[in-house]
Amino acid sequence: MDLAERIFTMTAKFPRDQNYVMSTQMQRGANSVPSNVAEGHARFSTKEYLYQISVALGSIAESETLLTLCRRVSLLPDDEVASALRLADEVGKMLRGVQRGLNLKLT
Repeated sequence: MDLAERIFTMTAKFPRDQNYVMSTQMQRGANSVPSNVAEGHARFSTKEYLYQISVALGSIAESETLLTLCRRVSLLPDDEVASALRLADEVGKMLRGVQRGLNLKLT
């Protein structure tokens, strides 16, 4: 949730012409992370939960890519991007930990 909130806050500063391009894509990717975790947790199957964690990890990668692109095209300052990337990395590590635990449950 913290990563999604951070990205929503960051994209609110984007120029108007980026509202339907980069802003929307970044918000959807960031929103997808906690949404997929929640959806997977609500499932009755460990395999389904693992799938949703995998989707969330893909959304983390998408968010990291878009953040890096924003830095490269000067939509966001380096320090904000670096901070958000650290948070994305932290969330990714947590998700991979959940993924490992769920995989152990299957074996």
